[in-house]
Amino acid sequence: MDMPRNHFKHAIAKGQLQIGLWCSLCSTVATEIVSHSGYDWLLLDTEHSPNDVPDILAQLQAAQSGTASCIVRPAWNDMVLIKRYLDIGAQTLLLPFVQTPEEAKRAVEWTRYPPKGMRGITGSGRASRYGRVKDYLKNASSEICVLVQVETREALKQIEAIASVEGIDGVFIGPNDLSASFGHIGNWGHAEVQDAIQDAAQKLKKVGKAAGILTPNEEEAKKFIQWGYTFVAVGADIGLLAKNADGLAKRFKPGT
Repeated sequence: MDMPRNHFKHAIAKGQLQIGLWCSLCSTVATEIVSHSGYDWLLLDTEHSPNDVPDILAQLQAAQSGTASCIVRPAWNDMVLIKRYLDIGAQTLLLPFVQTPEEAKRAVEWTRYPPKGMRGITGSGRASRYGRVKDYLKNASSEICVLVQVETREALKQIEAIASVEGIDGVFIGPNDLSASFGHIGNWGHAEVQDAIQDAAQKLKKVGKAAGILTPNEEEAKKFIQWGYTFVAVGADIGLLAKNADGLAKRFKPGT
């Protein structure tokens, strides 16, 4: 059996726009539904959602027949968490709150088997199709995609060095935490934050690494794409459910 191809990794390496959806409902049914909606990628979150390894495994299985690649966000840039999500078949990881090139380097090492890294070895996990993928241990890194989040003013100062670490495939700008770091909590529309977001895209383009971001605002998403963002989440499952459920209720109960 051949190594499963990571379509997302190869697409962003070519600079192809990838449109995504944030998934925080912790539901296999919801994940399966949106996996057929036409998005290029889905983000399965464990940092700010009550998902754990068994939940993510079930959602990866639910999304397998859909059109979207799955990205898993561990709760932290942690060797053990990274190992566990890779073993259950996650091929792309988004690692939060990476502040320095050294932290980015460790993130890459934790996704690589020795001698290039420190990933613990199992030959029978879901990632290798339960031992059926030929030479999985030798070739796994070719299809693993490592994305890191830059979320603070301090990390932005080192964004080019972080992005230039060998094995980093892309950098995701966390607009909420970034705005808080600039002293504008809850307001990433502030001019200072917007300038930083645009500048980040330009710097990432210079070093040849994909830039990613999230916004529920369609016009803002289009603007970010114009600025050079390659993988853009244009909404979230929770927001879609809440907004549409509220809207339907208000149309029948205007006072609510």
